[in-house]
Parts: sequence; structure tokens; C-alpha cells
Amino acid sequence: MPSSSHPSSSTGTLVLELVSAEALTAEVRRLRLCRPDGQALPPFTAGSHIRVHLPDAGAEPTRCYSLVNSDGDGLVYEIAVKLKATSRGGSRFMHQLAVGDRIEVEPPKNDFALHDVPHEALLIAGGIGITPILSMARQLQAAGRPYALHYGARSEDLMPYRTEIEAVAGAQARLYFDGGESSRGMRLASVLGAPQASRHVYVCGPRALIDATLTEAQQLGWPRSHIHFELFSVPAATAADRSVTVHLARSGRQLDVPAGTSILDALIAAGCDPLFDCRRGECGMCAVRMLDGEAEHRDYALSDEDHDQGMVCICVARARSRSITLEL
Repeated sequence: MPSSSHPSSSTGTLVLELVSAEALTAEVRRLRLCRPDGQALPPFTAGSHIRVHLPDAGAEPTRCYSLVNSDGDGLVYEIAVKLKATSRGGSRFMHQLAVGDRIEVEPPKNDFALHDVPHEALLIAGGIGITPILSMARQLQAAGRPYALHYGARSEDLMPYRTEIEAVAGAQARLYFDGGESSRGMRLASVLGAPQASRHVYVCGPRALIDATLTEAQQLGWPRSHIHFELFSVPAATAADRSVTVHLARSGRQLDVPAGTSILDALIAAGCDPLFDCRRGECGMCAVRMLDGEAEHRDYALSDEDHDQGMVCICVARARSRSITLEL
């Protein structure tokens, strides 16, 4: 259980106190965080997230949570956390926090910012993916910029922030309830429509929603530069995942990577120091050249041309061959 003991901050991090907590649904909890001394927090823009440090979390010591509020008076960070049945510890920890508890977080970072050129924003969210999207809607509404919001959930009682969405966006928001059957949810083809030079799409939610949006947009002819997304989960393992022997061409080392372990994690465990950041295949920082073997690409950062030239994101790529050789 979290305690009310006061964590000491690392260089560049903040110690924040939980000042209020509220259940938005049976699964989602709203948390508001402030500095214990009441001083202003570092500013942020819509789409930003904070990274929370988890005590005793082992190899994965942090979790990212989008900021839901607008910058406002600069005194509060609001996040919402869904309790996951398959939680690796982060959502359980956040749901057990009590008012007065303090946690260590990294200042806001924005990897999902609104495009800076004037445009119409098409906002698409599913489930807990509403958190950065609602912040965007608030910023766009305040600035008088054109946008539309499409938000889906299984049912009304499982839709966090429904009241806030209706208050902020009004007729610009359309809500969908599919009862757990995707065929009854939003029709992405009609939501997206034909590509327009003045329109950008922002989508956040389950990986299936993001993948479907990217696929539909591509089929409709949308330029990839006009589709923006964010996800915080890593690709789920599949029954087809296999162990692989990884040869490192430069160092001459050889690693045996189990089916349930990423190549990146295996390299780190072996004492290597690869470049990486997101661990989700979004940023491309961990991309290296594969000199031999066959990979299954699960990243969103690299282009088809990059893949054809042998580049792989080792945080998410899986092997189709029994062995691969990397330029490391």
C-alpha cells in the first residue's frame, strides 16, 4: 500500500501531493495533484503527460499519465487512471493512493501536441484515451479554433468525463456506446471522411482503435503527417511469438531472447547500453539495422521504406526467423 511518507525528489523531478481523488466510473479514478507548498507547477500544453515514479517497481519503475485539465491557474495536475485487471502494478498503485500521499513525478512532456499550423482538429478517443483528447478540446474551445470530438465507450456508465465533454464541447461532441461489440461503435470511414489539407486527426485509446484509424485513414488517402496518435501500452504478446538468437555484429556477442522478452530488454539485461525512450515503437530512438534474419515489425515510427532497408525498433519488433543479426 502507498504510504503518506514523503519521497525525496531526484534531480529534475517533482514531489506532488494528492489533494483529491474521485471515482469517475467503476474502473477509472480521477486524481488531482499539487505541490505541497502550493507553489505553481511547470506549465504544459494539451496532449502533455507526466511520468510517475513507482516505488519498488523493478525493471519498469515509471508510468505515464496524460494531463486532463488545461493549464488553468498552474496549481493542479489532473490525471485519470483506469484500474487494469492485467496491471503490472502501476494502476493498482495509483488507485491505492490516499489524499495526502506524495509521489515523485517527472515534469510534463508533450509527445502528442496539437499541430502548430492553424487547422481543423478531428479528435477521436476510446475509453481512457479521452484524457489527452479532452485537454485538447478544452484548449481548442478556449482559443475558438474549429474541432469535432468523437468518443466511444462500452456503455454510458463506463464513459469517464462524459459530463465534462458535454459541458466543454456541446454539439461538437458525438458519443458512441458499442456494448463491447466494435461493429456497433463509431464508423471510422464516415468520421474521417475524405482528406482535407486543413484538417488533422488526433486519436488516443486502445491499440485496436489506433490501428483501425491508421488503416482507414490510409485507405481514404489521408497523408500520414496529418494523423497523430498516442498510446502508453506495449504491444501484447501473441501465441506466435518465438524465442530468437540475436547476434551482435560489432561486439561479436550472442544473446538468447525468450519469446516473452523484448530484444531491447534482453540487451539491457546483458549489460548493453542501447538508445531507447518510449518502449512502445512510437519514437524510433531504439531503431537499429538488421543485417540478417526476418522480423515482424510492430512499430509506428518507421516507414515501409525503413523496414525494407532493414531497420527495426528493437523495443517491439519480434523475430520470424530463429536468429537475427543486428548492427550492434
